[in-house]
Amino acid sequence: MFERPRSGERAVLVHLDLQQESDREDLEEFKDLAVSAGAEPVAVVTGARRQPEPKYFVGSGKADEIRQTVEDHEAEVVLVNHALTPGQERNLERLLKCRVLDRTGLILDIFAQRARSHEGKLQVELAQLRHLSTRLVRGWTHLERQKGGIGLRGPGETQLESDRRLIGDRIKNLNKRLEKVRRQREQGRRSRKRAELPTVSLVGYTNAGKSTLFNRLTEDTVYAADQLFATLDPTLRRLELEHGSALILADTVGFIRHLPHDLVAAFQSTLQESREADLLLHVIDASDEEREAKVEQVDEVLHEIGADQVPQLAIYNKIDLTDGVAPHLERDAEGQVTRVFLSAASGDGMALLRHVLLEWLNAKRRHYSLHLPPGATRLRARLYELGAVVEEKIDQDGTWKLDINIEPQHLESLRKNGDFAVLLPPA
Repeated sequence: MFERPRSGERAVLVHLDLQQESDREDLEEFKDLAVSAGAEPVAVVTGARRQPEPKYFVGSGKADEIRQTVEDHEAEVVLVNHALTPGQERNLERLLKCRVLDRTGLILDIFAQRARSHEGKLQVELAQLRHLSTRLVRGWTHLERQKGGIGLRGPGETQLESDRRLIGDRIKNLNKRLEKVRRQREQGRRSRKRAELPTVSLVGYTNAGKSTLFNRLTEDTVYAADQLFATLDPTLRRLELEHGSALILADTVGFIRHLPHDLVAAFQSTLQESREADLLLHVIDASDEEREAKVEQVDEVLHEIGADQVPQLAIYNKIDLTDGVAPHLERDAEGQVTRVFLSAASGDGMALLRHVLLEWLNAKRRHYSLHLPPGATRLRARLYELGAVVEEKIDQDGTWKLDINIEPQHLESLRKNGDFAVLLPPA
């Protein structure tokens, strides 16, 4: 048994081509993940198998090759581009005499580095503890020792059992704290619904340019970088459009192939921003040759979190990195916009996207005529705030006659207040 080092970034990457398509991973993406985590890849060991080997995942011969590569390059960690069982991870660590981290552990490490908000840190810690709870029996020699000392002799409880109990207690505590955060977030969602502003959520594969697009639309300064999982914490901003129209725009965490289930479970409240949205802007890297496969991966995650029924609009970003693709729209047979081609980095095509969002808002609205008494100043101001007023006239008795475009459910919520005297049928 060995004592696992607490630091070290010199990494050997291990990647297998497996026969099952569902088990295959992308090597270039894995290299990007390793670099995003702060590792320094010094060698890559590749191979092919029909199916994983139970003991080492890679087979004994390939495991010896990895061990020799670790020795030759004085590597301090081995990163495996697949999900390992606790037993496989433990067996590899014993053989290689260094830390072994699988794909799930690597993604969790990146998330731990990138979480900034209180909620994000809680979510990442919960996911890490759930992952760690299945991997306590490892190369940690002290975990198998029994506690000793005055009052602690006898059967007692082993250090391993104690650590399991402590982790279980910590998970319960985190779940309670996250439940409080979820209630606060749900309260915020209800407030937005009362404000009658629709929510549009940005989704997409990691590094597709969601945060850059968010910043370009809202003129905000959300952190954006050319790296995987540059931002984790959801950000919501009010987006003002033409003619007084507005909506809430949400930037969420990026997805990735085989997103760890622990992360999906921990980030439920964050991902709910997508599930509760009125429209999803699916941001796609137009310059990526693997874009169609990544679109499928995003759709799988959306299905997993229950957001697959939310209407989608495909945003093909990064056209500045493609040959000869100009900003443009694509519509279906019914005239509905299905795709927008733009570059968030350069700003080309952003006017098209704003026009499409305004068109989407107007499509949800209906035309009505209202007669408001002179005292209904608050309702009149609210209608202007929503950008619903098309035309206004005033009678001699001070009554306002308004032609408005508004969503039926919003009008109904206003009508419950009893602020206006006459509602004429839709024009």
